[in-house]
Amino acid sequence: MSQLALAIFCLGLALILAAAFVVAAPLFQPRPEGPSPLPPAEREALERRKRQALAAIREAELDHRMGKLSDDDLQTMRTRFENQALEAMAALEKEGR
Repeated sequence: MSQLALAIFCLGLALILAAAFVVAAPLFQPRPEGPSPLPPAEREALERRKRQALAAIREAELDHRMGKLSDDDLQTMRTRFENQALEAMAALEKEGR
């Protein structure tokens, strides 16, 4: 092997090692602290609020089909309960669940 071929080989090897180091470096750094997880009681409260809001939407839709609620009442109730469910789901998602 000539000196030129050896120099090109070493240069290529150094380039490959440098690229591998740049790619792998983030894997060896400490993880940044994420949001602290919710306490179990608070997580359960959010889950319960979400379930209750979704159940209230289903119940309001049933009442509407039975003629107990007008279209306007259904829309008002649906909007309120959807917002409650979305707030609970956003809080749970923020936790990373």
